[in-house]
Amino acid sequence: MAREPVVYQEIGRSYAATRREDDRITAQIATALGDAATVVNVGAGTGNYEPRDRPVVAVEPSAAMVAQRPDHRSVLVVDAFAEALPFAGGSFDAAMAVLTVHHWADQAAGLAELRRVARRQVVFFFETSIAHRFWALEYFPGATALPSELAAPGAADLRSLLDVREIQTVPVPRDCLDGFGSAFWCRPEAYLDPLVQGGMSWIAQLPADVRAQGSARLAEDLASGDWERRHGHLRRRGTYDGGYRLAVAGD
Repeated sequence: MAREPVVYQEIGRSYAATRREDDRITAQIATALGDAATVVNVGAGTGNYEPRDRPVVAVEPSAAMVAQRPDHRSVLVVDAFAEALPFAGGSFDAAMAVLTVHHWADQAAGLAELRRVARRQVVFFFETSIAHRFWALEYFPGATALPSELAAPGAADLRSLLDVREIQTVPVPRDCLDGFGSAFWCRPEAYLDPLVQGGMSWIAQLPADVRAQGSARLAEDLASGDWERRHGHLRRRGTYDGGYRLAVAGD
């Protein structure tokens, strides 16, 4: 169960610089949480998307991530793993997990824990069959072979482990504030920024030389206009389907 904290102790040190909540995604998650009076956020990271209008307990094993939580966010943070939550059954009305399950060492055990401690589960995840078609993978192709990408659960996996009643598409707006994987789908220059790369686990986990080679190729294609010829049509779109989904399960 050591994969998640090891990853984020190493690559998560500048996470808060580019990973900010996007209000549109916040609203979608809040609607999915519904009338839940108490919430546990598992794999909470820096606390993005935690509701501010009700009690929240955050579960996060990475000290590097906890240290970047905003000072104004007065939430109890528990050092624990998703696979062994230190709470009695039914302790919360809802459990949320935001872009984290693909980093869990035992996803089945972690999702079973979400189901045990809360009557509703809200999971923000990505479908690799869609996400791995993203143009940036042309420049960083080794990312799809990372353990966290190979292990990323899809809707079918979640349906087999949770009582899923709805899977919602989470569209990525063109000006998305949260710098996750395909957030900059129409702003390719952002993928040359080391801070942006450091906030994306699928790039940050790559060897430094591989990141440098991919960045150099992208810079060349931007300078030559080749990226624009192949993908410039994206700049005219308002939203993008990067494969991000929200599973709502339980009561």
